[in-house]
Amino acid sequence: MGTKGLSLVKMNVDELIKLLNKALADEWLAYYQYWVGAKVVQGTMKNSAVEELNEHAADELRHADMLVERITQLGGTPILDPKDWYDLTNCTYEAPTDPAVLKVLEQNVRGEQCAIEVYSKLAEMTKDKDEITHQIVLEILKDEVEHEDDLQALVEDIQAM
Repeated sequence: MGTKGLSLVKMNVDELIKLLNKALADEWLAYYQYWVGAKVVQGTMKNSAVEELNEHAADELRHADMLVERITQLGGTPILDPKDWYDLTNCTYEAPTDPAVLKVLEQNVRGEQCAIEVYSKLAEMTKDKDEITHQIVLEILKDEVEHEDDLQALVEDIQAM
């Protein structure tokens, strides 16, 4: 990153990069959780669930791209080895060992709730200290809130049947 751009960041850049890499680990694990869930899910309203899971997987991949771009702008290196995702993650990966629609959706709701907490903290931390990262985090946070809402609405629809 250019020196002028870096001078706009009024916080410890190394610590920020570390936190963004942790969020990046979350995004990769969330992407895979959505993607593989869409492949194995079974049961009532399967097609609706698959559509939602695939849409969210694409969003998580986009979030990962946004984070990598910002990490490199800040002079950092994004996570290079997928083995590190588990060590760095804020959230967790829940394998869809029970492919029932409700189970898969509930796992992903928990993942979104964790992501909302992570990005809420990052938003608070970067506000008035790194406006570029703050805007990126707010955009991702908005998506994560929408994901939780979408998933919970689908769970409620299935339960109402």
